[in-house]
Amino acid sequence: MGFGQFLAAPEIKLKIVTYRDVFQNTAQETSRFGEDYEKLSAVIKLDPKDMVKLSIKEGETVVVKNAFGKVVVTAQSSGHEEAHQGIAYMVNGPWSNALVPDETGGTGVPKFKDFEATVQGSKGEKVTGIRDIF
Repeated sequence: MGFGQFLAAPEIKLKIVTYRDVFQNTAQETSRFGEDYEKLSAVIKLDPKDMVKLSIKEGETVVVKNAFGKVVVTAQSSGHEEAHQGIAYMVNGPWSNALVPDETGGTGVPKFKDFEATVQGSKGEKVTGIRDIF
């Protein structure tokens, strides 16, 4: 038994920005419940320095949660040359929508593009299935 087993995985608060993706949209047209759609949608793109803070590597799963929902998705490096620590990107889809605040500020439109969540490594947990979101 090692000391490390008692330490919680690091957790950081991030601003999530959602975006549209033509490849994910094409996979959705083929099969919303298909493996390709999940692979392209259940993803969070992080700044490499945020990945270091979380002690995670490309392709590992993370828990993304806030007061409105919780999902397990695959972490990827964003690939942006400019640093964007504290900001993560998720494609529009059921996984990001599960986290969107229901507060609209009187506009009637939820804040799909800009909300906060905490992210934490999940040590091999499986990605939340689309059927578990609906």
